Amino acid sequence: MIPEESRFESDPTELLGDDDTLPNGWEVGLVDPSDRFDVARLTHLLRAHERHGRGWAASGVDDVLVEVSEHGLRMRENIVVRDPGGEIRAWGSVHDRAPGRMLYSHIVERELPDKIAKRCSDVLFEWAVGQAKTVGAARGLEVQQIDTGAFQDDDRQHNWLMANGFERVRTWWQMTRPVTPEEAGLIDGDPAAWELEGVVFRRVRRAGSGMPDEDDLRGVHDVLEGAFVDHFNSSEETFEEFLHRLREDPGHRWDHWWLAELTDSGTPQAVGALVGTVSEGANGPDGSYVSYLGVLEAARGRGVAKGLLRTIIADAAARERDRVGLEVDADSPTGAAGLYTSMGWVTKYVTESWHRDVPVAD
Repeated sequence: MIPEESRFESDPTELLGDDDTLPNGWEVGLVDPSDRFDVARLTHLLRAHERHGRGWAASGVDDVLVEVSEHGLRMRENIVVRDPGGEIRAWGSVHDRAPGRMLYSHIVERELPDKIAKRCSDVLFEWAVGQAKTVGAARGLEVQQIDTGAFQDDDRQHNWLMANGFERVRTWWQMTRPVTPEEAGLIDGDPAAWELEGVVFRRVRRAGSGMPDEDDLRGVHDVLEGAFVDHFNSSEETFEEFLHRLREDPGHRWDHWWLAELTDSGTPQAVGALVGTVSEGANGPDGSYVSYLGVLEAARGRGVAKGLLRTIIADAAARERDRVGLEVDADSPTGAAGLYTSMGWVTKYVTESWHRDVPVAD
């Protein structure tokens, strides 16, 4: 269930106390999501972080608002470090993603002198550990994982993570595939609903109100929970948490959710699901993105995953988009990377997962 109030500590002084790590005049504070200057500054920091890590920026104001808006703060908390002039120079964000799993974003301005940058970094890490203990205690846990990411070539971030007890645990390939207009005919039918060899691929239905059918949404959730139960760092997520989190994505669209159903027994049985989003093009067409793709083990080998991928490709072509992106676990034993490569996906850049386990009652 989504909590009525955040499980995090909203007052940074409760976690940091009288910290004297920062230079004179520098202060730790909160973000004001109604202040356009705060939001603009965080957007600038995030985009600069991306440009340094992979060569270009893709995030925008909407991505920042997911983290700092009043709506988002039911599952998140933020902290910033300001210089004597009030300018934000560093930003930390935590997300109560699932029981035992706290996502953490750690961004420090690239132009800062090394000594000051490290001081800002140390404060953000201390705050994150405090938040891990807070949210872990609220969930009744003994150990709370902090899960953060880094670009493969970001040496400064790697050094800070290692110095603060984090371990690199996984590598992820961020892949993309071009889409041509002709691929609207890649499937035998309409992306809204088509069939191949006893498998029906269809969008989630709409209720009379225009909202998605709840049974279909629960079907997507159940398939993904079952498909990922043995995957790396998988954590059980309630239906309410699942919907709340995915609807926060700026690229969320209900007509980008598909189910795959077996019809062998006469009664359709949901065995696969794909949740897609929109990737806005900075200077060109939009793209589609595969946020989640899952197939139940009992249905593997029936072409379900390939059919769902062909569906989102055909849908992207019909919408005059020029690409479909996705993320794949480079160490996955399922062979998913081979399927994606065979269908035209190539790796555009690489990211990493870094973890630290924090004893809650330390």
